[in-house]
Amino acid sequence: MAKKMKNTPHEQYINAQRKEKRIVLSWQLIIFVSFFVLWEVSSRMHIIDPLLFSSPSKVVALLQTKFMDGSMISHVQITMFETILGFLIGTIGGICIASLLWASDRFSRIADPYLVILNAMPKVALGPIIIVALGPGMVSIVSMGAIVSIIITTLVVYAGFKDVDPNYEKVLISFGATRWQRFKEAVFPATLPTMVSTLKVNVGLAWVGVIVGEFLVSKKGLGYLIIYGFQVFDFTLVMSSLLLIAIAAAIMYKIVEKIEGWLMKHTS
Repeated sequence: MAKKMKNTPHEQYINAQRKEKRIVLSWQLIIFVSFFVLWEVSSRMHIIDPLLFSSPSKVVALLQTKFMDGSMISHVQITMFETILGFLIGTIGGICIASLLWASDRFSRIADPYLVILNAMPKVALGPIIIVALGPGMVSIVSMGAIVSIIITTLVVYAGFKDVDPNYEKVLISFGATRWQRFKEAVFPATLPTMVSTLKVNVGLAWVGVIVGEFLVSKKGLGYLIIYGFQVFDFTLVMSSLLLIAIAAAIMYKIVEKIEGWLMKHTS
């Protein structure tokens, strides 16, 4: 029998990457399972206060009941809709503002100190003002989600525009390209990976903005359930809502990660 040929360096690299991926996934699962096992055991043995921290078994039982009667579905749908809308508005709005800053050096110099100040300001502190201005409804909540992410998107994407290799533009200038053509053909495509990476940050920021908005004015949604749970000392409801937020945020993050992987593969 002929001896098996050794793997090529490329195949060895691919196999090593797959092995590393399996190891990382295994450890992630171990940490995930260990957390819930430790939580359950600690609650049952009263190492932690079961009234305050509840337990995974109680959380699962409550979620099963709430999903079976349909009451939880509406809360999840509302919060997901508000978060996705705020996420999209904040991301698209930030990219548009960054594009305007790149298009006009004078405008970027004028806006620079204000962007720095707005970025340093705690955006959630604007919640009461937004509610008074836009009214206690979904518009205010979505606006909170968008405002939290729009400034950081603007700053990161604009920095990405400025970091594009100037030689790309010089080549296009030599062919008589306009500023818009240079932006469309060179600057914007070269910054796409930066934009997608920004989406990962915006996932968390949008959730923060929307949940804070729901804390303040909503009568529906996961943020409302958290506040309601605290008011009636139903901490199982609070933990259940937090768990659903974590799951939904993780799903959104994974979707963005897949988009980033596809984009890196097709633009490299």
